Amino acid sequence: QVQLVESGGGLVQAGGSLRLSCVASGRTSSNYAMGWFRQAPGKEREFVAGANWRGGNTDYADSVKGRFTISRDNAKNTVYLQMNSLKPEDTAVYYCAARLMISSVVPRGGYGYWGQGTQVTVSS
Repeated sequence: QVQLVESGGGLVQAGGSLRLSCVASGRTSSNYAMGWFRQAPGKEREFVAGANWRGGNTDYADSVKGRFTISRDNAKNTVYLQMNSLKPEDTAVYYCAARLMISSVVPRGGYGYWGQGTQVTVSS
């Protein structure tokens, strides 16, 4: 089992920055891929960013590429999502997720472990 706890959400003006954190506990290891997802009101949950630490690969949704960065602090079992140049359309609940890796490709689905989510609101 893996437990995930997100933090760092909040209210920010358009153009601003936020850094989300996801602390993992339980059966964590470098064999897990980590992902960030978001869900806006009335919309389906969507992939935002992911990382496959074994291969050092990362992947980003086109809508956030160049603005968001996923990173990890192994010593703290923490994954971060640095969000810059935020836009109102980035407003959503952001979720951290984990799954076992099966290849070097960063998965965009099949995540079995989820955090409780953290709200990000970007005002115009």
